[in-house]
Amino acid sequence: MEKFAEAAEQRIPIARTSLTEEEIQSVLGPLRSGWLVQGPHVHEFEEKWSQFTGAKHSVAVTSCTSALHLSLLALGIGPGDEVIVPAFTWVSTANVVERVGAKVVFVDIDLLTFNIDVSQLEGKVTPRTRAILPVHLFGLAADMKPLMAIAEKYQLSVIEDAACGFGSTYFDQHVGTFGTAGSFSFHPRKAITTGEGGMVTTDDEDFAVKLRQLRDHGAEATDLQRHLSAKPFLLPDFPEAGLNQRMTDIQAALGSTQMNRAKEIVAERRTLAKRYDEEFDDLQWLQTPARLDGLGHGYQSYACLFKPAEAISAAESRDTQKIAALNQERNAWMERLHRAGISTRPATHAVHMLSYYGNHYGLAAEDFPSAFVANDCSISLPLFHGMEEGEQDRVIGEVQKGYF
Repeated sequence: MEKFAEAAEQRIPIARTSLTEEEIQSVLGPLRSGWLVQGPHVHEFEEKWSQFTGAKHSVAVTSCTSALHLSLLALGIGPGDEVIVPAFTWVSTANVVERVGAKVVFVDIDLLTFNIDVSQLEGKVTPRTRAILPVHLFGLAADMKPLMAIAEKYQLSVIEDAACGFGSTYFDQHVGTFGTAGSFSFHPRKAITTGEGGMVTTDDEDFAVKLRQLRDHGAEATDLQRHLSAKPFLLPDFPEAGLNQRMTDIQAALGSTQMNRAKEIVAERRTLAKRYDEEFDDLQWLQTPARLDGLGHGYQSYACLFKPAEAISAAESRDTQKIAALNQERNAWMERLHRAGISTRPATHAVHMLSYYGNHYGLAAEDFPSAFVANDCSISLPLFHGMEEGEQDRVIGEVQKGYF
């Protein structure tokens, strides 16, 4: 155990939670008050989130997956409906569509941004399409202007998966505020964390009311509202058949306190990313995260593409043997970095290549070649709030040694 602890201490993690003493102490407030469930701290967190993102309404829930799920339910999407999803994203983006009984329709991605390829989007719309579920992957906004134009043309709802979108903007507008709803994550790998937790943003007041009911068993009033009313002894009505997806006040106290330094957290992540960009600029074999005019990157992670020229060529030709060879080289490089004490990860996975979706929809890896390449040739390097200069020096030094 001592050797394991020593090795872990020397290893630079892919991400690490960094909390101030004030943030750690914040959870004691609800513990001492005795009000642990959804209450005043949840409301405070929601208000701060709305102020930061510019959304009119924010609704705190148990996870980003819950946020996506509730949004689909609130829109009445279910069996017989289709929802368009990028092929390269975390599996929950597709899972929530399956859980409401709708059909997942995958669209390939752009290997420059890792986001949905909007040029392929309109060709996937059918009479059964109800919604588009774009993902702002790794903190870079999807191309929302043309996407929203397609949604308007076909009268489709847009539910933004902004799990990685804290601090991410599209021409000065925060992600999660374009469509009917935006969904954010507070998992420990995210810049703001509550352990587990999520938030829905929306400008539609009626939609927000329905979300608040659905997260709370379908109740027309919360426990806190009932407790503070003139007749706390009476139970509320339940106009919806809801779920229990409420955030606790313990979680919200932690999240709310972190929001006091939200701008500082975003600025630090961008500073770390800029240093990587400058140090890796001459590495032709490593494509660093896209820097595009008008898009403010939140850098939830620092996702790169290994041997981009070869990888993109292999995607265009659907050369599965070449992709397999590149994948072996990338894995060997990740292994070398691991031995040097540097943690890495594939950026995320191509959902259509996972066994459930491949089997359920009869899909092959090469059906979405760019997602296939991203699955096998992407790599995320350590980047997190509180990363020390010496830690980043080590990562830079090891990467600059090359992949041989």
